[in-house]
This record gives sequence, structure tokens and C-alpha cells, in this order.
Amino acid sequence: MKKELKKVVQNELNPNVSVDCVIFGFDLERLTVLLIDRGGNTKNIGPRLALPGNLIYNNENIDQAANRVLEELTGLKDIYLEQVGAFGDPNRICKDADREWLQSIRAEPEARVITVAYYTLVKMPDYAPQASSFAKTIGWASVNQINELAFDHFEILQAAKEKLKQKIKIQPIGFNLLPEKFTLSQLHRLYESILEKPLDKRNFRRKIQKLEIITSLKEKQRGVPHKPSQLFEFNEVRYQELTQNGFDNFGF
Repeated sequence: MKKELKKVVQNELNPNVSVDCVIFGFDLERLTVLLIDRGGNTKNIGPRLALPGNLIYNNENIDQAANRVLEELTGLKDIYLEQVGAFGDPNRICKDADREWLQSIRAEPEARVITVAYYTLVKMPDYAPQASSFAKTIGWASVNQINELAFDHFEILQAAKEKLKQKIKIQPIGFNLLPEKFTLSQLHRLYESILEKPLDKRNFRRKIQKLEIITSLKEKQRGVPHKPSQLFEFNEVRYQELTQNGFDNFGF
């Protein structure tokens, strides 16, 4: 007798597939990431901070799930997300605190879960994250000060950070983290934060200005406790001209 195939219920959560989102920001000094406090009253003390993530529904694709989960947990929506990769180590959920927490919210807490991770870059002042669902609180944390997260989220964060490092070498995506008007010092600090190494200030400014992908404005900073610096903006037209001509090295 043939075994009957288990019927897939379209509007139910899939216990074996999840999505996790790495949301990078920049506070003009440090590269940051958005984390939730998942809460819970586990007997085993373990990391409560995690990346925004959850199971997918059977009737949605992975991209739809990532956007839905992000909005449900943080209130953020209409944000471009790019895949980092899939994480499916059989021991993803090996910490006692993680297992206890899953038992309190999941119908099948022992199910093996494979997650697809995404990352994006946002201008922090443009968004006001609000914790909801099982996220008790939410906030920005300096990437370099994070040593441990729930599940394998620290590994996912490192993978997203490495992808960001590689991408900024071929595309000027760092401008997605800066305000519309910025100083050369802020741009310099951004690249140092992402690449995690010091960059000679003179060489950096010489190269970025030679590319002509930033435009000097007839404005300076206001309300700062030091000598106001010149403001610049990203030159999208010039960037498109360079890429159309095959230029693909915007890194340092």
C-alpha cells in the first residue's frame, strides 16, 4: 500500500524553513545592525538578542516571507533585501536556551530548520523600528561590539558583513547608509567601519574625488561644535556613466 502524501496546507507556517534579516545602519561613527530581544523565561541563560526572523508560510515565496517577517517584527516595510545565503547546519539549534525558547512559541520546536538570510542597508533616521510579535524590544547595536547572538545568528551576521565588504569594492552602496548630504569625514569613516581597517585620509579623498561620484555643495555643516565641513552628495548620473563604460572598482 502506498503511503499517502502529507497534504500541504497553504496558509500554515512551514516548520522547516525560515528567513532572517540583517539590517545594517550607520550612525556616522559606526556600522550598526538592527537586533531584537526575543524575550522568554528560559532556565538556561543564553543570548536573547537575535536578528529579525521567523518561519515562512507555505503559500509565500522566500522574498515575500522576508519582507513580511521584517514588518511583523520591526514595523519596517518596503525595504530592498538581498540574499546572503542559506544556513542549514544540523546543529543550528544546539543551545539549551534556544531550544527552551522554541518550545514556548513553536508547534514543532524540534523540527530541523533551514534559514535563508537577507541583508540590506538603510539610513537610520529614515526609519523608526517598533518591536512587535515575539520581539520584546528592538534597537541598533554596533556590529563590532557583538560577540554572541541567538541560534547561529552571529555566523549569519559575519556572512552578511563579508558580503557587504565585497560589494562595496565594486559598487558605491555605502551611500545608502549616509544622509543625502554628508561630509568627506563621514564618508571616510563609513568605509573604515565597513572594511574594518584604517584608510589613509588623503589617499581616500583623492580617489573618491577623482572618481567624481560625489558633488560638492555650496553648503556647510550647521550647529556643530567645530569648524563646519563642506557638504557633498552622491552623483548618481556620474555613477551610471562609469558603470556603462565598464568601470567596476569603487573600493579601497
